[in-house]
Amino acid sequence: MKGWGPITIVGAGSWGTALAKLLADQGLEVRLWVYEQEVCEALVRTHTNPVYLPDVELAAGVVAIPEFAEALDGAAVVCFVVPSHVLRRVAADCAPCLPANAALLSATKGIEVETGMLPAQVLADVLGENARDRLAVLSGPSFAVEVARGLPTAVTIAAHDDAIGRRLQETFATPVFRVYLSSDVTGVQLGGAVKNVIAIATGIADGLGLGHNARAALITRGLAEIMRLGQALGADPLTLSGLSGLGDLVLTCTSELSRNRTLGYRIGRGEALDRVTRATPMVAEGVRTSAAAVALAERLGVEVPISRQVHAILHEGKRPLDAVHELLARTLKAEKPNQAKP
Repeated sequence: MKGWGPITIVGAGSWGTALAKLLADQGLEVRLWVYEQEVCEALVRTHTNPVYLPDVELAAGVVAIPEFAEALDGAAVVCFVVPSHVLRRVAADCAPCLPANAALLSATKGIEVETGMLPAQVLADVLGENARDRLAVLSGPSFAVEVARGLPTAVTIAAHDDAIGRRLQETFATPVFRVYLSSDVTGVQLGGAVKNVIAIATGIADGLGLGHNARAALITRGLAEIMRLGQALGADPLTLSGLSGLGDLVLTCTSELSRNRTLGYRIGRGEALDRVTRATPMVAEGVRTSAAAVALAERLGVEVPISRQVHAILHEGKRPLDAVHELLARTLKAEKPNQAKP
């Protein structure tokens, strides 16, 4: 049996539940820490998650647990899969029970609004610098429902320590879940975070009926924004043109399964943000990430016009058509690689 020992998934949303199924289907011992009582009871009783991943049955090897002490006891791998805005608090609650030598994997996508930190930075900040070498991140084009149904995809795991990265790669890889390895922890996280903001932009454009040309332009220029931010943070541009960058961006911007694109589409059709967010328990990370990405870009002196307009629509009440007109009316310029410099 491959793996290191018990694996704890912290967070029983759709992605956490899908990863738990992926691992348990390989015969691994998986503990799933669950925050919501009703979700935990359903998982124990029916081996399904009716709130976040309905109609997908989990193997008996997935044990739903509501207490950190029990869920983390003896865990060889601890995978954080909670929304970015609660990651710091959850990590702090985990810290007293966290096994000293456990490998730490973040599958959270986002940027902390208050600090501009990426998830692995938040974990290192909370758990201490001695946890940094045990940290890895997972990202890529991977809708939870398709992973849970065994449909093929490929993702990237990036780690500070090559040995930990390779072991995690071997643990998570299956015949239909291909895992590539990287050392670019920053780039893998940044692509997975900012793509949600661009997906909201493409959803708004689709909701306004602007056509496929506009969608392609937003994806392409959105990637340019991600690459400018990545360069300023020291990420490898090749990472951002790979699975955790371009791959995840294309998926999230074009599929009706995308929460962020769907949110943008409904806003483009005239619905208010609060009504859209109240309609589902799922978190569209791009809403908060838009504020974090714009603040981070300002601090770094990086130009992010699409992200800035998405932020203005979501948080400042700007009309979507006004944002489109402003984007198109910007000063004309050449499209050159050296313009990716901040």
